[in-house]
Amino acid sequence: MDDIISIVNRLQDTFNTIGGNAIDLPQIAVVGSQSSGKSSVLETIVGRDFLPRGSGIVTRRPLVLQLIHTTKQEEYGEFLHIDKRYTSFEEIRNEIQSETFRVAGQNKGISKLPINLKIYSHNVVNLTLVDLPGLTKIPVGDQPSDIEKQIRQLVLDYIQKPNCVVLAVSPANVDLANSDSLKLARSVDPQGRRTIGVLTKLDLMDAGTHALDVLNGRVYPLKLGFIGVVNRSQQDINSNLDINEARRREDEFFQESPSYRNIAHRCGTKYLAKTLNNVLMNHIREKLPDMKAKLNTLMGQTQQELNSFGDATFFGKPHRASLILKLMTQFGRDFVSSIDGTSSEISTKELGGGARVYYIFNDVFGRALESINPNQNLSNHDIRTAIRNSTGPRPSLFVPEVAFELLVKPQIKLLEPPSLRCVELVYEELMKICHNCTSPELSRFPRLHAQLIEVVSDLLRERLGPTSEYVQSLIAIQSAYINTNHPSFAPGTAAYAAEAQKEKQKQTPSLRFKDVQNVIEDGEEKDNELAIEHRSISQPSGTQEDPRRHSITNQLLNGTSTPESDSALMNHHRNRRGHQAQQSQSQTARDTFLNYFFGGADAASSAPANTSNSTRTPVRDVDEEARHYASTANPLNGRSGLEGSAAAYDMKSLGKHLEPVPMIDEGGSAVSEREDMETTLIRSLIASYFSIVRQTIEDLVPKAIMHLLVNFSREVIQDKLVASLYNPDMFDELLYEDENIVNERTRVKNLMDAYKQAFQVLAEVNMPKQSNMVPPTQSTA
Repeated sequence: MDDIISIVNRLQDTFNTIGGNAIDLPQIAVVGSQSSGKSSVLETIVGRDFLPRGSGIVTRRPLVLQLIHTTKQEEYGEFLHIDKRYTSFEEIRNEIQSETFRVAGQNKGISKLPINLKIYSHNVVNLTLVDLPGLTKIPVGDQPSDIEKQIRQLVLDYIQKPNCVVLAVSPANVDLANSDSLKLARSVDPQGRRTIGVLTKLDLMDAGTHALDVLNGRVYPLKLGFIGVVNRSQQDINSNLDINEARRREDEFFQESPSYRNIAHRCGTKYLAKTLNNVLMNHIREKLPDMKAKLNTLMGQTQQELNSFGDATFFGKPHRASLILKLMTQFGRDFVSSIDGTSSEISTKELGGGARVYYIFNDVFGRALESINPNQNLSNHDIRTAIRNSTGPRPSLFVPEVAFELLVKPQIKLLEPPSLRCVELVYEELMKICHNCTSPELSRFPRLHAQLIEVVSDLLRERLGPTSEYVQSLIAIQSAYINTNHPSFAPGTAAYAAEAQKEKQKQTPSLRFKDVQNVIEDGEEKDNELAIEHRSISQPSGTQEDPRRHSITNQLLNGTSTPESDSALMNHHRNRRGHQAQQSQSQTARDTFLNYFFGGADAASSAPANTSNSTRTPVRDVDEEARHYASTANPLNGRSGLEGSAAAYDMKSLGKHLEPVPMIDEGGSAVSEREDMETTLIRSLIASYFSIVRQTIEDLVPKAIMHLLVNFSREVIQDKLVASLYNPDMFDELLYEDENIVNERTRVKNLMDAYKQAFQVLAEVNMPKQSNMVPPTQSTA
């Protein structure tokens, strides 16, 4: 059974070497207040003076003391932090003190970093003890203000572990109810199953008092009981009293004391050491199955962590090539799975990968197109100017199609910026996916990871240009040919225009289609009258016509017109205009301007040759027209036509009435009803056709991006990576590992080796039978 403690000590050495404490190893922690005598108890158990002494707090770092029994007469000590054998215990005390100063400083502060000391001696039993700083209540001298809290937390870190046995040291000359060590032990072991009580300074109790009730467990019951000891006094320490002599005096005290004579066999330091040895062995045996199970779990976890770092055997040429191919394939697979949404690591916090691309297509791009106004930056002035410029010198009968095309093409170009931005957003998302494709194994090689990202980034940049150009061509294609025969364009547009005009009529009641029609018919009448006059000149004889009109015409042709004849001709024009107006009002096919404007059946058969001119310029008075015609248009009046024109118009003076660049004032002049109707119609046509183009672009742009950028990249990424990086000359550079990763892998590997070694040590332990030791509390005084 003594070997089992040495095995635990070996385990502790193994874990201390790697700087880990993953397994809660069974050990005994010594807890007591300052000046309670716990240092004297430890020195008496060892049989040597080796602990620093002084006023105030002396033990400021945990001291893990391993006592190893040897058959040799030589006694020596070894520290874990220094490779040296100390045969002088005075040197051991100095080393403990200097090591405490080195870590905890000179200001009486404490440190959690333990000092590991092994003492080999034939006077000791196999035992593992942890000497903890003494409990204090108030800071003294240059101690930190929170020294009580620091020490309490340090002690709790040790004794709250289930595999730790608490050795609570209390002075017998102080009421047990005021024992700080028992109070702290009870907080972690309320049932007292793993606490051993030690009463010191029994020889210093007042005369007539004793601690039999405490030692027999009648005051404060503990499963492992209380043990009384008598330590050296301060005068004995100052006089360098030998510990062996101190032990002899202790035995005499218990043998000769009337109070403790009956329990002397279970009192004293020797009995305490044997009891601690027995308790520790039983505790180790009880916790051994749990230790093995815990060790198995740690080995599995550590092996997984070690596998994530990979093995260092890849430096051979065959292994390097296969490793690079494996990492390339994994990187490409992660890139494709992120786009397809089949990745094993799917975020639940935000959209990413293919879902983000879908969001860009349907939400970002779709909303951007819907937010575009079809008539953006297009004023009524621009529309009327375009209509007039597209007609040239000829008046238009209908709204010119050239004006519609001229106005709608710039509006189609408004779809290009959001389309190109859609390409950029998808490109940025693919770049983000590329940077997120990092596996734990690939993170070992930062240079390879950087090269993989660079190759994929170059591929995406190469595809960005053709994709953007194709999207631009889609917009250019829509502008190249304006398909007014689109089935979704014409019917809906006419209905929309009619509805828009009805709404405008409600807002402006003064606009009457009948008035507009009268204006147009006035223009028709003037054209008819001029045609009649020309026909009357060359009409053959014998044709039945008005003799009065014929007389007047002859006078005009002969140049012998008189005021009476002029007046008669003007009256004739007035009468004829009234008669034609009555006829035009009787035509039911022209009851609305829309029927005329859109070319109804009746309107098409009787469409005037020129209507726009009559609505854009004031109609010249017929009397003035007759006089002008009589004075200028007669080539038989004795003067040539050129001379007559020169007499009627001064061409040089006419230039002062014309502007070099005619401007159409937006609000300075009144807009005719026809122009208002044309503007409304053009706007409705632009809105309708723009909606058709927008719907087409909203459908084609995502398809183009998926084909030219996304799908192309995911299909050729593996070939691109292999062609760019699979080069044996680059393997050394690509497989360079980060120094921190190398150090971490070394640490984990050492930890794994320690776990394996510990498991082998535990496998050597033979499970002995249960000890029949009776706890000391079962005895009576």
